[in-house]
Amino acid sequence: MDIKDITVVVDLAGDRPAARAAADLAKRLDAHLTGLSLAYDPIVPGYAVAPVPADFMISARNQALKEAETAITAFHGIAAETGIDAEAHLVDVMAGGGLDGIVHEVRLADLVVIGEDDPERPEPVREALIEAVLFNAGAPLLIVPRNGPVTINPDRIMIAWDGTITAARAVRAAMPFLKLAKHVEVVLVDDGKKLPTGERLCGHLLRHGIESSIRKVPNPGKDVAKAIRQAAVDADAGIIVMGAYGHSRLLEWILGGATRGMLTGLTLPVLMTH
Repeated sequence: MDIKDITVVVDLAGDRPAARAAADLAKRLDAHLTGLSLAYDPIVPGYAVAPVPADFMISARNQALKEAETAITAFHGIAAETGIDAEAHLVDVMAGGGLDGIVHEVRLADLVVIGEDDPERPEPVREALIEAVLFNAGAPLLIVPRNGPVTINPDRIMIAWDGTITAARAVRAAMPFLKLAKHVEVVLVDDGKKLPTGERLCGHLLRHGIESSIRKVPNPGKDVAKAIRQAAVDADAGIIVMGAYGHSRLLEWILGGATRGMLTGLTLPVLMTH
């Protein structure tokens, strides 16, 4: 499937690397880009015993709207600089209302781009937003590091392959990128279990005109995320492709250890699907 409709969650402040990376991708792929700027309702601490003054709530709400509008202005500037077809929407995130509104906005996107949360400029519910998109939007998600280049380099791509359905979905979602790559490496991490064969995947890729190689990597520290990161460094990869493991329990999204480990301290973009 071609990527012709990209949606990016625009950071409220900072250099907005996710928006810049998404704009660069839209330019490369001749795709339409939609920017979502989120206006969060004020969050009242659960331990508050006295009613929060109305003036405070109004002021906090107005500040949230101002930040969201500023982000939209910045997004339009990035789109204009890149010379792409783009539009932007402000999305209200209501306290206690969940993230259904955002998930609904991205359901028809061919690709969703979200930036890694920045601890120096943390945004509300960023991790929950990433999980909600992964589990409930039905769209592949590209997570962009907060530090690093603001362009996506598809020349060398690493696939973290474990033979699961989520990994297979990630490969299908990444096909437009894989076809741009000069080299694709299929990496299997030794987690103490029987490793799946990568030969069938390489054959599948070859039938799509994509040449690839296989590498098995050790995992002495029993930290799959760390092993994947190191393998990507060794492969000089520009993108990691992998499935997102997890399940829902009592409406709470629970990510698997390797998936959660990949969401912090990113050094290069990660394309995930569930």
